[in-house]
Parts: sequence; structure tokens; C-alpha cells
Amino acid sequence: MTAPDLTTVYNYDAFIPEKVAPWINFDASPPLGRTAPDFPLWHLDGDLTSLAETWSAHRLLVVEFGSFT
Repeated sequence: MTAPDLTTVYNYDAFIPEKVAPWINFDASPPLGRTAPDFPLWHLDGDLTSLAETWSAHRLLVVEFGSFT
């Protein structure tokens, strides 16, 4: 799925269980204290980067996940 496709699917119009549930996947999350797997990230201007690339550029890194819709 492309980034625009993900954005379209993710930006649901109502915060209800039927629309939120497909995005909840705690079982696939790394356990506390384990290194997170690498995954793509996008800058606000749309440029692609990755967790590994960002992490290697900074001594400390906080990645916050959430819905801003």
C-alpha cells in the first residue's frame, strides 16, 4: 500500500471501534526493552526516511504514535 493509500484509510471520519480496531495490533509490538524493527517514516514535507536512519542521526529519539484526526 502506498503512503497516500495509507493516509486515506487511516484518516477515518469517526473515532468508533469499527474504524479504529483494524489499526490496533499490540500483539505485533516489540516487548518493552527490545529494539523496535525498522520501518518507513515520512517528514512533514513528504520526504521518506526510516526509523533506523533517524535513530542513527540522533543520540536519543522519541517516536510518538497517535491519531491526530
